[in-house]
Amino acid sequence: MPPSASSSSNGTSTASLALPSGYRRLEALQKDQQWLLKQTKRKRTELNNFVEQMRSLATEIFKQGNPHLKNLTALDQEIHNLFEEIFRTRKFGKKAKKTIEGIYRSLQLGGIISPKFNNEAGETELDELFENQEPEPDFNFHSEEKSEPDTEERQEFSQQQVGKTKESRKIRQTFLRLAEIFHPDKVMDSENHLRHTEIMKEINRAYQDGDLARLLEIEQQHQVGESIANETEDEITRSCNRLEQENQFLKNQYENLKRELRLVKKTPEGVMVSDYRKAKREGIDPIAEMMEQMESELQGIEELRDFIRDFRDKKITIKEFITGPTAWRQTPEEMMEDVLEEMFGDLLEVIRF
Repeated sequence: MPPSASSSSNGTSTASLALPSGYRRLEALQKDQQWLLKQTKRKRTELNNFVEQMRSLATEIFKQGNPHLKNLTALDQEIHNLFEEIFRTRKFGKKAKKTIEGIYRSLQLGGIISPKFNNEAGETELDELFENQEPEPDFNFHSEEKSEPDTEERQEFSQQQVGKTKESRKIRQTFLRLAEIFHPDKVMDSENHLRHTEIMKEINRAYQDGDLARLLEIEQQHQVGESIANETEDEITRSCNRLEQENQFLKNQYENLKRELRLVKKTPEGVMVSDYRKAKREGIDPIAEMMEQMESELQGIEELRDFIRDFRDKKITIKEFITGPTAWRQTPEEMMEDVLEEMFGDLLEVIRF
């Protein structure tokens, strides 16, 4: 039975109202996507710049600090050699020898020189130190039982995996769509071939990085999206659904970038960059100050080396040796350890990075 005039009129009226509504929804989703693309690009740039500054700062500190580290390594080995020579060539009473061995061991345990327990006394006391430690209590009462995640954890994990699968599928679909358009083999003239080759490099890089935002940026930059001028209601609905899905993935990518940046800033290298930026704003050159501090403290290690050498050469007595260098007697042991930790801690973290 053919539709009545009134029903036909109502259908036309409904369609005419639906189309503008669909267009408004589509326009809103497009604006959301533009904002998400802009924010994602900004956060990605911020993260890349921060990581790059971490690397450049580490490189500069290592470059300037490497000569000091070489001097420190040479001094460290020289001090070990001096003690070995003292134990080998000097004759001491049992009590005096034990005291000198204790000084040598304390320098190692305190981090003043590198650990190298070659003598039996050092190894024996170190073994006793660990033997006297009580075993740590085991709070894992179900260590032998196979722990199973509860239902909520399994559901959450399952949802995360499904989300990742959908996002990966969307990234691949976008990549294939762009590759179909910009593959260099699709064009014949040399000018467009070169242009498509460069665009395809960007597409491949974004795909390998799993960067949906960058793929969509490329798509919009070269205006290869679908035209909506003559789309039907169903086509507009499909476009809206596609944009909603893309926007959700973009939100996830944006949140992941923010989380990654927060985590990077909390690393030792990230904290160093933040401190470096703060110092520069205050007109301070933190690297120059670090090098000056290292030079000053290396002089202290050199004085220790000279003091031990004088003892080897019998220029000072055992009593004077046990008392320690004059400058070190004026500095509490705790302060010296803090200074050394401050001096080399950041640099060693940077070198590991």
